[in-house]
Amino acid sequence: MKKTIYTKNAPEPIGPYSQGIVSHSYVFTAGQIAIDPATGQLVQGDIKEQTRQVLKNIRAILEAAGASIDSVVKTTVFLKDMNEFLTMNEVYGEFFKESKPARSTVQVSRLPRDVNVEIEAIASIAKS
Repeated sequence: MKKTIYTKNAPEPIGPYSQGIVSHSYVFTAGQIAIDPATGQLVQGDIKEQTRQVLKNIRAILEAAGASIDSVVKTTVFLKDMNEFLTMNEVYGEFFKESKPARSTVQVSRLPRDVNVEIEAIASIAKS
């Protein structure tokens, strides 16, 4: 059993996929890049600005699914350049202060729209 998640507070999918899926008591987000959902445009700026927008997008999807950033149990971070790890990690830490999820970080040769970072998340949903 699965439920598709959609919110106008996160970017429209740019392909045949969902922003997020709820299955059992977990939400799985699609990989998010630094697209501003209000404009549909890429956020200009360095890895800090891009990471901040990516995590805002993830937070919006999680909230639409009944979860929160604090309920994230696992993330995967895709970086265009591993030399940007410390800078990305600084912003990442702003969002995951109390509850630090498990994480994998990998360098990739290219990301959609040639962005510097993409992040996906898995979070638990409190049962009501």
